[in-house]
Amino acid sequence: MRLFVQIITALQALIVCQAFILPSHRSQVFSKFSLHAVKEQETSTSTTKKGSKDGQILDTFIQDNADAIDEFCRGTNGFWKDLIIEPVRNYVEIQPAGTAKKDIISKLTAPPEVPGIPRPVWLTVLGSVPTVLGWYGYYKFSVEEELYQYEIQQGQKVTGCGGYGTLFPFVFGVIIGFPMQLLHIPGGELIINSAAIWILLGQVNLYRRVNELCEEAKEELSLEEAPLHGWWAVLPPPLDVVVGLRQVHFLSEYWRVKRGDPYDKDIIAEELFPFISSQRFTLKEFVTQPSRWFWFTKDTKDFKL
Repeated sequence: MRLFVQIITALQALIVCQAFILPSHRSQVFSKFSLHAVKEQETSTSTTKKGSKDGQILDTFIQDNADAIDEFCRGTNGFWKDLIIEPVRNYVEIQPAGTAKKDIISKLTAPPEVPGIPRPVWLTVLGSVPTVLGWYGYYKFSVEEELYQYEIQQGQKVTGCGGYGTLFPFVFGVIIGFPMQLLHIPGGELIINSAAIWILLGQVNLYRRVNELCEEAKEELSLEEAPLHGWWAVLPPPLDVVVGLRQVHFLSEYWRVKRGDPYDKDIIAEELFPFISSQRFTLKEFVTQPSRWFWFTKDTKDFKL
């Protein structure tokens, strides 16, 4: 119960703070939100939108509140960007597609591009494992900023807070909250919880956005439907890792198609761990179909629970 109260309080504090620390006109953003779409979705399944069924309520809510969400996301990105020192901002400034060189080191260290840089699973693992997931933070920043800038360049309403607005509230929360918690200073645990909730919500939203992009390029990607279950992000390991790896793969493939790059087989996603690149599956299918798991279980027959 104590943790539940902390979570609710953290969410409220995060929303209120970000609304009021932005310019004064931002303070009215949240009054524009409407739950009308959510109520309609709960009582009717006749209206569909691109994306999976388990994301329809969120999709409909975002559609109905597009202006308010766009304003909030732009303001949040701008606020956190202003807190970052200029040399860092200059280094990660968005670049046109094709700016980065083709070698591995250049891809790992390249600033974000639009359309985004294809970062297959093998490249993401190569960058993340030796750095103990340190590089994954840069990956997270880059893909969020690429999607954010891509939406702007396409003239669309922004539906994510970009690299600055997604990653840095988490980073600052950990930097401030962890020492406070370690020294038993009141508020430290609340800050850590807020940071964790923020990055988790951003991850769920990222999965939703990747699903939308994959729906647009379903034929080119040889997909039957949107590949990700966004709510898997809140499941315990290894299921949250499963959906995370699938997000990496399908976003990379989408950017490859968008940029017109040639197909290059990802041995980790397509050979060693086929669940990463397979068609969408349920939890039950994942558990009962060993052929999806590893390269050495590809020929294993399905079993019933």
